[in-house]
Amino acid sequence: MLSIPRFSTGYRNESGFATVFLLVLTVIRLVFAAHIELSPNESYFFLWAKHPDISYYNAGPGIALAILAGTNLFGADEFGVRFLSPIAGLVTSLFVYLLARKLYSDRVAFWSTFLLNLTPAFNIGSILITIDSLATLFWSAALYCFLLALERSPNFSFYWPMTGVLIGLGFLCTYINALQLLLIGFFLLVVPKFRKELCRPGFYVLLLCFVPALIPPIAWNQEHEWITLTPWAAVYSLNGYFSSRMRELGAFFANLLMAYSPLVMVGLLVALLGSIRKAFRNSKTCLLLTFSWPILLYTAIAAHDPGRPISIGPAFVSLAILASQWWMQICRDRPWLTGLCFFSMASGGLLTIIMTNTDMVRELGLNFPYQVDPSARIRGWRSLAEKVESFRIDFERKLGSKVFLIGNDYQMASSLSFYLNEKRTEGPWHPPVYIPESQDIQNEFSFWPRYDEFVETSTPRASNSYFTEEAGVNPFIDRSALYITDRPEGEAPQNLRSAFTRCELVAVLEQDRRSQFLREVRIFACYQYQTLPL
Repeated sequence: MLSIPRFSTGYRNESGFATVFLLVLTVIRLVFAAHIELSPNESYFFLWAKHPDISYYNAGPGIALAILAGTNLFGADEFGVRFLSPIAGLVTSLFVYLLARKLYSDRVAFWSTFLLNLTPAFNIGSILITIDSLATLFWSAALYCFLLALERSPNFSFYWPMTGVLIGLGFLCTYINALQLLLIGFFLLVVPKFRKELCRPGFYVLLLCFVPALIPPIAWNQEHEWITLTPWAAVYSLNGYFSSRMRELGAFFANLLMAYSPLVMVGLLVALLGSIRKAFRNSKTCLLLTFSWPILLYTAIAAHDPGRPISIGPAFVSLAILASQWWMQICRDRPWLTGLCFFSMASGGLLTIIMTNTDMVRELGLNFPYQVDPSARIRGWRSLAEKVESFRIDFERKLGSKVFLIGNDYQMASSLSFYLNEKRTEGPWHPPVYIPESQDIQNEFSFWPRYDEFVETSTPRASNSYFTEEAGVNPFIDRSALYITDRPEGEAPQNLRSAFTRCELVAVLEQDRRSQFLREVRIFACYQYQTLPL
């Protein structure tokens, strides 16, 4: 079994300092969570919570349930939406500490936890509510329970079914967490002293306890013609893999370096490569390397989507422990490297502070355009919603009738839906802002009530009513809309121009922040909706 080393004499001081450090950090994250505007993706997930379902287009119901719990406790504001994210960051850090202490020592546990919380991606993911922060929490919890199950073998323990349940909960946040099942099976197969576990009931009980997590996405997909498989098939197709360009892969690595701090990320990769040879002789190293595989898998996939480096968070759990242990051993033989390690972590902490509040750079008098600021996407949505709402009131007064709103994509529609003071909905389950109608399934908006849908009516049809073969009517016929876009569009999209009698640009709103240009938003008036021609 995995041996447990004796704790060092500094155990109490280090564990106490780690506890205080994590608690203070969690309070700071909660304060930031309450005062930073929601990102478009967070607003989108908030709409998920407003439309409860057993599963969603590209993920399980985990994040929607987390937001629903937070908003029921603290209200539908930024703090309520994000409340569970700092808590998830705290619990994840505790599991990393327990994992490292169980595998190595209290000193490795302390530095692993410290390293984890000095990276920008983990800190930002512990403030903003994301699918990946929840997935990382359940990944680390499942890995710790798996370790405890191995420790008690050959006796059966409840940690086997608990591991399966935790993997299932992570799977209901993001499907990549199911990869843990394969990694556990692989680890038991390749490590001789654990191979007998494949002949014992524990592993199969684990699999059995994971199975209930499959029910929600399978039931949802069965109802929606297995639509979730379409984007995954596109991502994993060999044709798509080999056609990926080197510049896309380069963009991914550039984002990865910024998300995890350049020096820290280099140190992690060096430790990863340097530990490979040792993995054949040491089951602890083999365990951590095995559960770092998602970073390699995701690197291949991310060439198609270079904008999501934070998704390697689950791999970072074991990678932080592996790197801390590896560099501590290296520094014993080469003390001069100790300073470099401290400098790397300090740079990660500094980058974390800057990325959490990039306005600090501007307060120092440095020119940092929002066009190159990765946090620009979470700035200015409240003020934009106020401007759009003011324009809508004036436009409706001149037009003499109410209009509905269309955002150019799900991010614009979601952010306006959250920050509009008057959240008009055209009917039950309708979002306050729509996206342009399309026959393609794009995102969750495609499954909510839309302005291009016909609804059934039991009232007698007038001679001039619009209806389908099923005697349905479209309540949006002859109504006008405002199309809001942050793209430099000279005219409304073709599908809007085809569906409305006339579309024209009626306003250009420029947003400035701290005397710098933030974004330009264009508003098009679309008159007399008639539905797209068949």
